[in-house]
Amino acid sequence: MEAANKGASSENGKSVGLCIKLPFEAKGNIYIDPDKMIMFDYFFVRKVMFTKYSQGFIVLPGGFGTLDELFEAFTLIQTIKIGKFPIVLVGKSFWEGLIDWIKNTLLAKYKYISEEDLGLFYLVDDASEAVKVIDDFYSKYLLTPNY
Repeated sequence: MEAANKGASSENGKSVGLCIKLPFEAKGNIYIDPDKMIMFDYFFVRKVMFTKYSQGFIVLPGGFGTLDELFEAFTLIQTIKIGKFPIVLVGKSFWEGLIDWIKNTLLAKYKYISEEDLGLFYLVDDASEAVKVIDDFYSKYLLTPNY
């Protein structure tokens, strides 16, 4: 989250932080707008709010928490529990193993997902490509930020 907040802050954008209270991470990062920082006690509540109000995910390499949030978004969009928004995975070399597993195991071998589900995400290598995906997606809609 810090990288996204730093990028928003550096461009004078709004920088929202949905933070979780953890023993090793006592507060949000320095790039979050103070009036836009919300603290949560539980991961599931944070994730609901994170996903419900998102207009796009730009997903950078991360660990289990990143994967949890990514697959939650996939599932909610796939099952039409929320409206589709762009999910952009940044760093082809990081994500290609997971994407191969999704294609070869979930889709081809077990058929747990459909071919259309591969359209839930975009794979790019840098920030400018990620921004282009978001801009292209929303160029079709008359939307403004939802905060």
